[in-house]
Amino acid sequence: MMAASLLRRDKKSTAAHLKADLKRTDNSSGLRQLQELLDSVLHPERGSDPEALDWCKWLLAGGDGFDEFCRAVRSYDNATLCGLVWTANFVAYRCRTCGISPCMSLCAECFNNGDHTGHDFNMFRSQAGGACDCGDGNVMRESGFCCRHRLKTGENVPSVPRDLLLMSEMVLPRFIITIIQYLRDGYTEPESAADRDLQKVLQQLDLHISFLEELTKMGGAMRTVLTKILTNQQTFKELSMGQEENVYAKRNYEKYLSALKSSGLVSVEEKGAGAGATDTPAGAGALSLLGATAAASLEDSSKEEDQDGLQGVGQRKRVKLSSTTKDPSIMDTLKHKCFLEELLFWTIKYEFPQKMVTFLLNMLPDQDYKITFTKTFVQHYAFIMKTLMKSHESDTMSNRIVHISVQLFSNEELARHVTEECQLLDIMVTVLLYMMESCLIKSELQDEENNRHVVVNCGEALLKNNTYWPLVSDFINILSHQSVAKRFLEDHSLLLLWMSFASFFQGMNLNKRELNEHVEFESQTYYAAFAAELEACAQPMWGLLTHCKVKETQEYTKTVVRYCLETLQMWFDAIGFVDEPALNQLTFHLPLHRYYAMFLSKGVKCQGLDLDSLLPDQEMLMKIMVHPLQIQASLSEIHSNMWVRNGLQIKGQAMTYVQSHFCNSMIDPDIYLLQVCASRLDPDYFISSVFERFKVVDLLTMASQHQNAVLDSEQERPMLEGALTFLVILCSLRVHLGMSDDEILRAEMVSQLCMNDRTHSSLLDLIPENPNPKSGVVPGSCSFEEMLSAVADFKAPVFEPGGSMQQGMYTPKAEVWEKEFDPIMVILRTVYRRDVQSAMDRYAAFLKQSGIHTGNPWPPYKERTPLHPCYRGLVRLLHCKTLHIVIFTLLYKIWMDHQNMSEHVLCMVLYLIELGLDNPVQDDKVEEEPCIEEHCHDSWFPGTSLLSNLHHVINFVRVRVPETAPERERERETPASTSSESSTFGQNLREAQVFSLVAERRRKFQEIINRSNHEASQAVRPKSSSSRWLPPGSPPQLVTEILEIRESMLSLLVKLHQKLSAKQDSLSLSWLAEVDPAHHAHGDGLTAIERILAKAATRSRHSKRCLQEICGKVCPSIPLKKNSPGDKKSMDKEERRQRARERQQKLLAEFASRQKSFMETAMDVESTETDAVMDMGSAEPLDSEVLYDCVICGQSGPSTEDRPTGLVVLLQASSVLGHRCRSDTPKRLPTTDEEHIYPEDTCGATHDVRLSLMQRYFKDSSCLQSVSVGWDGGVYVQTCGHTLHIDCHKSYMESLRNDQVLQGFSVDKGEFTCPLCRQFANSVLPCRPGRGMETGAWHTPSNKSMSTLVKEVEDLQEQLGIFPVESNLSKEMESVIKDIKSTTQKKYMDYGKNPGSPDNDFLFMYSVARCVCVCSLCVSDQLFHVLAMHMRLYSIDSAYNPWTRLTQSTHTRDNEYCDDERPEVPMLFRDVPSLLIIFILTMPQPLRKEHFTCVVKVLYSLQYTQALAALSIRFSREERLAWSNTGAAKKNTPNSDKSWESLLGHMISELTKAKDVYDTNSEETLVLSSSVWSPQSIEFSLQQFCLPFLRLSCLLQHHLYGDGLPGCLVEEEFSLLAGCLGLSGSVQSSGASSSAACLEWNLNAIDLISQWCSEVIALSDTPTQQSVSLLGQDLQWAAPRLLHLPDNYNTIFQYYHRKSCTSCGKTPKDPALCLVCGAFVCLKGHCCKQQGVCECVLHSQHCGAATGIFLLINASVIIIIRGHRFCLWGSVYLDAHGEEDRDLRRGKPLYLCEERYRVLEQQWVSHTFDHINKRWGPHYNGL
Repeated sequence: MMAASLLRRDKKSTAAHLKADLKRTDNSSGLRQLQELLDSVLHPERGSDPEALDWCKWLLAGGDGFDEFCRAVRSYDNATLCGLVWTANFVAYRCRTCGISPCMSLCAECFNNGDHTGHDFNMFRSQAGGACDCGDGNVMRESGFCCRHRLKTGENVPSVPRDLLLMSEMVLPRFIITIIQYLRDGYTEPESAADRDLQKVLQQLDLHISFLEELTKMGGAMRTVLTKILTNQQTFKELSMGQEENVYAKRNYEKYLSALKSSGLVSVEEKGAGAGATDTPAGAGALSLLGATAAASLEDSSKEEDQDGLQGVGQRKRVKLSSTTKDPSIMDTLKHKCFLEELLFWTIKYEFPQKMVTFLLNMLPDQDYKITFTKTFVQHYAFIMKTLMKSHESDTMSNRIVHISVQLFSNEELARHVTEECQLLDIMVTVLLYMMESCLIKSELQDEENNRHVVVNCGEALLKNNTYWPLVSDFINILSHQSVAKRFLEDHSLLLLWMSFASFFQGMNLNKRELNEHVEFESQTYYAAFAAELEACAQPMWGLLTHCKVKETQEYTKTVVRYCLETLQMWFDAIGFVDEPALNQLTFHLPLHRYYAMFLSKGVKCQGLDLDSLLPDQEMLMKIMVHPLQIQASLSEIHSNMWVRNGLQIKGQAMTYVQSHFCNSMIDPDIYLLQVCASRLDPDYFISSVFERFKVVDLLTMASQHQNAVLDSEQERPMLEGALTFLVILCSLRVHLGMSDDEILRAEMVSQLCMNDRTHSSLLDLIPENPNPKSGVVPGSCSFEEMLSAVADFKAPVFEPGGSMQQGMYTPKAEVWEKEFDPIMVILRTVYRRDVQSAMDRYAAFLKQSGIHTGNPWPPYKERTPLHPCYRGLVRLLHCKTLHIVIFTLLYKIWMDHQNMSEHVLCMVLYLIELGLDNPVQDDKVEEEPCIEEHCHDSWFPGTSLLSNLHHVINFVRVRVPETAPERERERETPASTSSESSTFGQNLREAQVFSLVAERRRKFQEIINRSNHEASQAVRPKSSSSRWLPPGSPPQLVTEILEIRESMLSLLVKLHQKLSAKQDSLSLSWLAEVDPAHHAHGDGLTAIERILAKAATRSRHSKRCLQEICGKVCPSIPLKKNSPGDKKSMDKEERRQRARERQQKLLAEFASRQKSFMETAMDVESTETDAVMDMGSAEPLDSEVLYDCVICGQSGPSTEDRPTGLVVLLQASSVLGHRCRSDTPKRLPTTDEEHIYPEDTCGATHDVRLSLMQRYFKDSSCLQSVSVGWDGGVYVQTCGHTLHIDCHKSYMESLRNDQVLQGFSVDKGEFTCPLCRQFANSVLPCRPGRGMETGAWHTPSNKSMSTLVKEVEDLQEQLGIFPVESNLSKEMESVIKDIKSTTQKKYMDYGKNPGSPDNDFLFMYSVARCVCVCSLCVSDQLFHVLAMHMRLYSIDSAYNPWTRLTQSTHTRDNEYCDDERPEVPMLFRDVPSLLIIFILTMPQPLRKEHFTCVVKVLYSLQYTQALAALSIRFSREERLAWSNTGAAKKNTPNSDKSWESLLGHMISELTKAKDVYDTNSEETLVLSSSVWSPQSIEFSLQQFCLPFLRLSCLLQHHLYGDGLPGCLVEEEFSLLAGCLGLSGSVQSSGASSSAACLEWNLNAIDLISQWCSEVIALSDTPTQQSVSLLGQDLQWAAPRLLHLPDNYNTIFQYYHRKSCTSCGKTPKDPALCLVCGAFVCLKGHCCKQQGVCECVLHSQHCGAATGIFLLINASVIIIIRGHRFCLWGSVYLDAHGEEDRDLRRGKPLYLCEERYRVLEQQWVSHTFDHINKRWGPHYNGL
């Protein structure tokens, strides 16, 4: 039992001893000892104990300390990669300029140490986790490496001494097997045990795995050792199976085998086959290996899945495919040959625990490990998929899988290596197929009963939760490597598999139109369907396409196209498709069509392939065209509300189909495919198919009435518009037909900008790019920026007065509107129809502004880029008789005003004509020969060229009309005509045209079918007869009539021109002479018609002649024929319209003027009202009462005792003033550990200190009178100036309470919005009845002497405590005070020692008064009245009234003090402004002005004396002596009491008596007064000291007596204020007034000063230091400022987002910063909650009296907390394009926007957050 003895010794010596033994050449005894020791230490049954770990650490270090060992190993680190691994939510960087792979990422440290200035980088929050690629040349360019990884450190690292890691090599294998044994032991199948058990096992292993992680971080040397151990097959064999005698290991191994089995996997050993599937080439030995086991497992799994299926969606039965297509060895065989493989196996089994993942990834910088691990990962790929599908936590698991795979597959070399050696592509495709097969159902497209096609079921969890995402994303990732993609494209069997995979999505999520009632349950499966097609089909397609860019890759394209066509043919057969799509079915998902289309396009555009070589026969083209066309028609149906019973989701699908992320994988390929079909099929067939699909065939008749078998009449117009618009798009869109990439980008950009101004980021988002990140048009690439600056102007972000913040926007340049605005592109790209309108409105505004056109413009016609020669056939669409007949018919119908025609129809018809004129058919020889019209009996038009058909006159048309139609009437009236006439009539009849689209189309189809001799399809012909176009029997019978028309398209155009312009001779002959099409680019329908006629005239002489004839005919010289009823009708109609328009204009004008006058009166009302409130009745005659208007009941009257009126006010607690500092510059926000903010120097903190000092020495009640808390948390009162009756207000509040709509405020807390102006308010301030009666008496100046006034004031104060009569008014006043108290935070009310005492209330009252004054918001004296009334209820200790101490020389009363009672606060320590407010509020109101002035004068002298005392403290000893001597000299001069020298001298001499007031800190004061005091500087500092008092007095005077407030320069402020208060006295010297001259003493100044000083001297027991600080109070405060923020947001973010919270020590999930004081708090953090209130709310109460301004670090936005509500304010940091980046989603660098920050500060100081920001919500203390 050697081990036992070893265990007893101390670990250090044991380790050293063993290491020495092992170093010997003959180390067998050492080995034996070590094994025994490890057997007992790491015995698996001991559980995971820290003791074992400790032993391991000592053993590894071999006698040294573990930390030293770590350091030693690190010094041999030869890694050149960073490889830092991070988990989800970590902040990393991505630089597109430096990245080779799109997945490249860097940790913050490497990013900041590299040079990325001017690069296209962004910061991002990792979703799945990742690792830093710095130093890896396969993933990024070397120029982007940071300084640490740029040096190839590996070369100069010395090699590792063998004995350093000797112990590690011995101990670690045992350590790892222990971990594996735990994992084997702990694993139970989830069915048998609760899932949580897995977590338990993992928790036990936590320490072990963390230890492994620690080892990986020791650097390259240690990783090499670990790699050797993990990949060594020999060690694995020995340890894993266990030697014979080890029973535990045996049992353990069996558990492992059973786990393998239960996973549906087979260990190769069991079959006794020597070779594992991984060694043999896939497929060869595998089938034989598979044997019975695999087959069984397949059946089991299918059983299992069927049960799932029943519990699953339960809609339709799942379909199982026979798994013949695939190589089974991929799915079912696993063999583990080393630790790494088994570790990965358990990692998967345990669903990727984070710690394990991080450990496996931390090892990646080791190259050997990387390769082995990648192979192992690939080998386990199928198993990963199975585990993922079973997992309950598939989201987190997906992220962890991708976390690993993205590290492995982004590296091209590695990916290629694995593809060649491990069949990576086969494995991936097979695994994906297998995965999708688990959720297939029968397709119901086309032939519902006999459909043999299967599709994925989008309702299944697999698709709904995107479970397939990790596998697909890996696939896309490896396809981005050229070498891998080429292998894929060369392997035909793989391509076929992939096509069958895509066909699972072909026709999924089928919609059936609901015809009767609304669908009950709106399924949302379409999200899953669109996501699946985009991710699983489109993105791999784009990945493959990027490698088919050059001629050399032609073969690939041909192969793919061939397989697409084969698979499509199979699909058509499977769904039983012949020639007609099934009615009322719609699927948006046709990936096979889209693959085909995109490879065609690429082949023609980039590889020089000939289109015809890639196309199938005509019949196949006809089939291919059907489904994409069906989608286009259905889009129109959806917008025409024909699918309304299918619910909103069908609209959602239509929008998603064209939305920017999907359009280039969905609608673009569809339209391109239709363009290809149109260019190769017979144009007449194509056009008639279009109108038939759009269901408007019946509408295309000359008759004025018709019956439509399939559409309601209100759907006809939008469907017709849809059909025409589609044709226009089809003929004019050039995205895949010859535009270059740059032109496409430009067109997309222009169309987005025309709809709306856009921010840079939304533009990037809206412009479809090839979804594959490696493709050509990368957003953010330089071409994007260049293009943007070419087409758009930047509008800088502005701040609108309403408080809404604008972002920086781009808006189209003028020339873009003029030349490039393309309505067709806009229509194609709009998700919402309103965007088209918005683009047109903006276009109209531009034309108006630039004076081009003032009316309502029509969409402009835009010239197109020339077609690629392959697609010339598309032009034939515009030159086919069918289209011309349609155009002719529609022109006629519009001219005749038939129903369901619209301006848009005309617009599109004209667009088609113009396209036809601009794209002539190549072989245009018919040009000059006038055609001989007699030969055209059979059809309408002689040829196909639009140009020649334009002037072809059509005489008679045979139409089928209902018997009731007006055409019948007209026929009956025709009188019997003479024979000659009838004969001509008969002759002409032969020419009567008949036109049936359907028949035409059938004929063409028949021809084609016959041409390709398909008997089969002939047999099926009768099935789709045209019978369904006949109307049902009930409506009146159709009869054939013959209409006389005698018009050509040209003549119809001319007539329409007249009709639109409402003039008969709108086109004169002279007009034709000087015509030029170029003039008519912009304008309305008239311009469009003129432009077309001009083009026709210039391009064909014949047309010109015809035009001249037509114009000649309708010349004014010949009166217009009145006989055609159509004409007359249209003329009347025009006139009627004109009149209606005029009427409307008149009404509008009248309305506008009314509105204007209303606004003016409203404005007047407001201003007079506010004046009435503000001016103390100075405007009214002296005896009148003030009248108030109630905004609720509208009555006007005085405020009376029993029906008081109140002012709408908002009370809010405020501590803004408390945040004032002495200096003007704001404090900086700390962004390093060295910087700090010291709150001690704020006004609030200083006063707190002062109060607590006083409370230590003086009587509480007198302390509270001697300071004011108004500076830190008074109540701020503001009003909108509207008044209402208090009883009206109560009922208003009741109605608000019952009307519980979502209001942004809480009615229960008394909040409401002003009924008139909707401003936020929370209280009503009662108005004092009868204001303005004694104004005269108030203001009369008196000549009483100072002393009599002093006496009067004293008497007035004696009259205290007269209780007011109880009335409604007094009750209201009570409630207001209650409101004010509840507004204030508790902290600001209880400053005294005994909370809730009257003294506290008293302090509170006058603080409110003071706060109101300082914030100087004129809420007028009503508030003062309310406060005064309450102040008087609290008696003042009159025996010791401060007034007497101010005005009489009292005899010292030391004897009166009892021993226990502390003294009163000396006068020199008191806060003078507070005394002023106390005096004013405690005297009976209204107060006479002379008394007010008297109080001010007396207090001024006290203030002045305090100034002298404060000044004297700052002198040095010598200066003090000098000044006291000067003073003594001046003492006896006259007026000595008005010269500061004598007073100062006296002061100094008095205070010198006190025990060392002056001797305390002599050396400190010296520092202060480095400058010598001159008389000027003394005078200046005295004035500064007294200014705050004067300002306050002036404000009070303004509130009480309505005196104006003077405005002045800073230098003159003192003298002006003194004058205004009547202090200036007689001696008004010119120039700077002296502060002393304003003094007016009531009795001998010297005595009074001595008396005040003696109070200080009497305090002999207080430490002098304190009394000095109380004397030298400083009253100068700068305006409050928010913190100064750094320019670059990154500075804040990097410092704070990792910082730990001061109160709980954790890193907060949502950190926030208070911008007032810089405190760092947890937003919503439960860690820092106190009594259920979260930290931000708490902080807002302490710091800002319930107003908090917080910057959310992770979101860059600012939130405001105001009381119980909060709102998102916006961001003060914008990126280079002037937009916010909320939540840092884009991660671009952000810079401080000074203007926004100023606005924020302004709103804070002026307390206007409530009014300016509109979106408030309650926070329930949860922030």
